[in-house]
Amino acid sequence: MTCISHGVTARHRRRLVGLVLPAVLLVPLAACSSSVAPDGTAAAPVPSAAAQASQVGTPPAVQNATDLTRKPIAAAGNGLAPPTLVTQDLVTGDGAEASDTSTVTIQYVGTIWKSGEQFDASWDRGAPDSFPLLNTIPGFGQGISGMKEGGRRLIVIPPELGYGPEGGQPPLILADDSLVFVVDLLEVGGGQSDDGQSDDGQSDDGQSGGEAGGGDGAAGGAESPAGSL
Repeated sequence: MTCISHGVTARHRRRLVGLVLPAVLLVPLAACSSSVAPDGTAAAPVPSAAAQASQVGTPPAVQNATDLTRKPIAAAGNGLAPPTLVTQDLVTGDGAEASDTSTVTIQYVGTIWKSGEQFDASWDRGAPDSFPLLNTIPGFGQGISGMKEGGRRLIVIPPELGYGPEGGQPPLILADDSLVFVVDLLEVGGGQSDDGQSDDGQSDDGQSGGEAGGGDGAAGGAESPAGSL
């Protein structure tokens, strides 16, 4: 009986040792998260996801936000630009609904989030622009998708869905710039068909916003959102 008891006790002790090891292994991990850097200085705290989210700013204020007869003017963004696409309907339309593959006729103003500086505006060319959304930067078409004719929408586009992948459109648009558009949807012309033609007969390589509006594209030399990206 004594031998059996000793054997059981030994196995029990081995199991306890096995259970203790994970706790021992956790000690170095805890040391790695110390607030003191190797050179003795205090390490910078890593902000939590909640803290980072709390620093994301709110959409910029817009002058003439609901007056569709006047050019909207967006202020600079407040705080950090949102990391994902943001849309806000300033006026809700009641006509045909656009998708991200529609050909649309719109009035729009484009500005930089961090400064509020305008880089493009169809209003300044004296006429709305018409083009297939498939020919625009991804965030522009995605931002207009779901709009209805007669509506005005504020769209905030992160760099990844704007000009970032192309290195920006310097000097006005840098690769890390978030963009703000205020778009009036005047008419939905339809989406792209299988043969590359839009439903209104326009080819897949349709004109850019500047060409359709009779201008030279974006104000100040930057490319319009209908530019090929």
